[in-house]
Amino acid sequence: MATSDADDSLYPIAVLIDELRNEDVQLRLNSIKKLGTIALALGVERTRAELIPFLTDTIYDEDEVLLALAEQLGSFTPLVGGPEHVHCLLPPLESLATVEETVVRDKAVESLRIIADQHSQGDLENYFVPLVKRLASGDWFTSRTSACGLFSVCYKRVSTNVKAELRQNFRNLCADDTPMVRRAAAGKLGEFAKVVESECLKSDLIQLFNLLAQDEQDSVRLLAVEASVSIASLLPSEDTEQLVMPTLRQAAEDKSWRVRYMVADKFTELQSAVGPEITKNDLVPAFQSLLKDCEAEVRAASAHKVKDFCQTLSPDVREQIIMSSMLPCVKDLVADANQHVKSALASVIMGLSPILGKDNTIEHLLPLFLTQLKDECPEVRLNIISNLDCVNEVIGIKQLSQSLLPAIVELAEDTKWRVRLAIIEYMPLLAGQLGVEFFDEKLNSLCMTWLVDHVYAIREAATLNLKKLVEKFGKDWAQQTVIPKVLQMSRDQNYLHRLTCLFCINLLAEPLGQDLTTKLMLPTIITMGSDPVANVRFNVAKTLQKLAPQLDQSSIQTQVKPLLEKLKADSDMDVQYYASEALEGDIDGIRDGNVEIVIALVRLCAQIRWLSQLGCGEAILINLSPGNTLASISSQA
Repeated sequence: MATSDADDSLYPIAVLIDELRNEDVQLRLNSIKKLGTIALALGVERTRAELIPFLTDTIYDEDEVLLALAEQLGSFTPLVGGPEHVHCLLPPLESLATVEETVVRDKAVESLRIIADQHSQGDLENYFVPLVKRLASGDWFTSRTSACGLFSVCYKRVSTNVKAELRQNFRNLCADDTPMVRRAAAGKLGEFAKVVESECLKSDLIQLFNLLAQDEQDSVRLLAVEASVSIASLLPSEDTEQLVMPTLRQAAEDKSWRVRYMVADKFTELQSAVGPEITKNDLVPAFQSLLKDCEAEVRAASAHKVKDFCQTLSPDVREQIIMSSMLPCVKDLVADANQHVKSALASVIMGLSPILGKDNTIEHLLPLFLTQLKDECPEVRLNIISNLDCVNEVIGIKQLSQSLLPAIVELAEDTKWRVRLAIIEYMPLLAGQLGVEFFDEKLNSLCMTWLVDHVYAIREAATLNLKKLVEKFGKDWAQQTVIPKVLQMSRDQNYLHRLTCLFCINLLAEPLGQDLTTKLMLPTIITMGSDPVANVRFNVAKTLQKLAPQLDQSSIQTQVKPLLEKLKADSDMDVQYYASEALEGDIDGIRDGNVEIVIALVRLCAQIRWLSQLGCGEAILINLSPGNTLASISSQA
């Protein structure tokens, strides 16, 4: 009996060993994902004594298996007996932190950071800090890069002497021969700066920041820029000006566009970190320089920050700085040769209106908006139209209609159909911003004009546009404004316009609902069933088939089916075909149009007959009465 119990207790670890040696990667991966269950089966003592050493000794596998293992170990503390035993998880994670694959190392470091907080101060100094030192002095750069992410999680809870050792180790990594290590150190410098003492920040870390910011590798320098945000936020204004700003000024003019891009990308964060005085004296000229940069990527990143930068300026100098320093740069960007730069600016430029007020907007910004509304790049136009409500709030709808709306109307009537198409797509957005009254007065007639455009793509887009407008403004608006004009097209001499009428009815039926569709739309469709053009007549049949779910049974029996029967005997073969298809599909009692249900029923009945012939039970009688659902029929079967 005792032998049997021992065998049972060994079984989980035996299964794990067997599966981890299996040739199938997926099987090995599944076994790693079940480590928690296996640890529970073994108990905390055997997990510490057998499972963890086994995992430490067998860390050689496919990257995805190692990744799963690194993730699992981060949540293993309760399974090894709690915080007092958490240090036993360090050996396998240390090994994982040195592997070649970056994602595995990163996950191992992430798990190490989690369990670092679970160490007592004594265990931190006895077990965790020695691990950090071993990684930081490892022969392979992989271990040294991993070490960079561990200093900040243990620094605050160790003794003064150990802190000095950790700072020295971090200093060594910042001066490492391998660029990848220096890059990792630069990436963690800001995080480390937040936990060191103020005097150490000034004496040690500022020196490291300057060293990394002048590194020969631009990938290291750009990460130093990121660290500058954290460092500047920790220092008093006078220290920031003296210790950080000289390096930042150099970074804003760095020979590498990637470094300048990083400065532009982090600019508003830097602005918040350094305060209003340094912003006025140092960051404004630097931002002007970035907005005029020779690289489009840098200009685009800077353009994205224009509104936020201007908004965060000190109120007493905001308007003066924008008008004298920012606006000339913005005017140049409006005419930039690169569409990404113009698009980035267009997404934020409208936000300057509330900052500058009504007079400055009318005098200085409206001409820029007009230029961008006529830009050949559709994304630029969309970004302007998408933010019209910002300007509307500042200058009012009347001024907006006098200035920007004529440009929109001009685009809507452009000779190039693709330009007209772009404006149609923005119309529901405009309608929502301008309101129903203004829309009816200025833009409604334009939307109806598009329905009779000579280009099919425009007519199709116009019908979709109408549906969106009805969904936005409601049924009452549609009944008064849209439906009469749509139905009037059914009597147009041009058969293409009569077809457009049918297409509109197809799309509007759903938002209008059954009552309005039956009352207002159906009579027009019935009348068009006698159209002299066969193309119109077979589209009537298709429309009736599609609208069947929106109509009541009385209308189907008294109006729809008689017309379809008539069209079924039409002289045109296409009309006959579509009328027959409508009668055999939705109209003939199958209200949801799902012909697949009929096919499923036929197959089900055939299978039942086949089973009966084989003698598999008695013949099954299925009630196919109208009240039976497919689910009830299946249950009978």
